[in-house]
Amino acid sequence: MPGCASRRWRVVGMSSVITLAFALICSSLAKADQPGWEAAQQPGVVLLMRHALAPGTSDPANFTLDDCSTQRNLSDTGREQARRIGDAFKSRGIAVQPILTSQWCRCRETAAGLGLGPVADFPPLNSFFENRSSADRQTRETLEYLSALPDDQRPMLVTHQVNITAITGVAPRSGEVIVIDVADNGHVNVLGRIMVDP
Repeated sequence: MPGCASRRWRVVGMSSVITLAFALICSSLAKADQPGWEAAQQPGVVLLMRHALAPGTSDPANFTLDDCSTQRNLSDTGREQARRIGDAFKSRGIAVQPILTSQWCRCRETAAGLGLGPVADFPPLNSFFENRSSADRQTRETLEYLSALPDDQRPMLVTHQVNITAITGVAPRSGEVIVIDVADNGHVNVLGRIMVDP
């Protein structure tokens, strides 16, 4: 599990029992990610990613879509997390296309920071955290789009927790990737989860 090795050094001087327990936790987390990486290598799967670490919740009251200074944005740690996630995909030879993103700046920056290819806006991925009236429509449009993609593509969609939860029932952490399969009828099957810590 990325980050576990460095954290293990912080327990130097503590009891060996605590050190062993921490090592076991890291090992179990790494194993939990393994099905996600295996699933991500399959052609035709969809990768739903929550934007990388952006401290806070929601957006300021003066939020403007075209002005990043009015939005909750990635921290330096979040930018590094996005880069590390992209590197993890590259190191495993997992190519993604197309890469689509919410128009929110933290999603656009995450998608670009992955370094996995060209990025395009896809408005159905925009957050409906503040206004749930469009949730059903946006979810339907996203699933219709995914159902129509050729089987040889492996799209990466960078979006928000609420959007991913609406599609999968899963509440992802910042930067987490949920690997799914979308049937022609729009039915979603969660195949695995991938987490690269900030």
